Amino acid sequence: MAKKASSLKPAAAVVAAKAKPSVAAIDPRKIRAPLTQNPHAIRDTREKVLEVAIGREVRAFRKKLGITVADLAAATDISLGMLSKIENGITSPSLTTLQALSRALGVPVTAFFRRFEEERSAVFVKAGEGLDVERRGTRAGHQYNLLGHIGSNTSGVVVEPYLITLTEDSDVFPTFQHEGMEFLYMLEGEVVYRHSSNLYPMKPGDSLFFDADAPHGPEVLSVLPMRYLSIICYPQSSAG
Repeated sequence: MAKKASSLKPAAAVVAAKAKPSVAAIDPRKIRAPLTQNPHAIRDTREKVLEVAIGREVRAFRKKLGITVADLAAATDISLGMLSKIENGITSPSLTTLQALSRALGVPVTAFFRRFEEERSAVFVKAGEGLDVERRGTRAGHQYNLLGHIGSNTSGVVVEPYLITLTEDSDVFPTFQHEGMEFLYMLEGEVVYRHSSNLYPMKPGDSLFFDADAPHGPEVLSVLPMRYLSIICYPQSSAG
């Protein structure tokens, strides 16, 4: 049964008494870029996916060499229009064209099929079988249960989903800072969560999405025990 925290630290008690937490609502007018991705979209045929995969590889190898489409066209005797269609996955290049591209880019023909053949991973974790891990908040009595991890992937993004549990033995810790974005979803208990200079009173069902580069963390442990999901995302290039 959830209960009020028996004792708040003096500083936290002052914050709880004086602070009037600001709650940020999503305002559609403030969304600068339209959300165009359809989460229910179905990919085209496998042949079309292959064209896109080849195009991405051609563009990546060209940019790695630091040459323009015009430079590649001159080296392969392929027209600018055709190269543009290949890089954008609009057309299927012939074997002769792929051979010309491989010679000009200095890679084997098979390199163009790398992402198409790449295995896609999934992680399934049954209830209670997540991995307990050590993170910076562990010393403050925060229990981190990692619910899955996929390292190298085609998205270029690393996602770390945690189930975080705080009890009477836990301490406030509003000074986390790390690269990327973070999403919180409250499951049990109540907390006043700080992000930068703003305070957010959170109850079960509430969520918070923020830039994790700003100081953040639980400011007041209002009702314990407390559990929430924390999903952290950051560029794959900065992993490790």
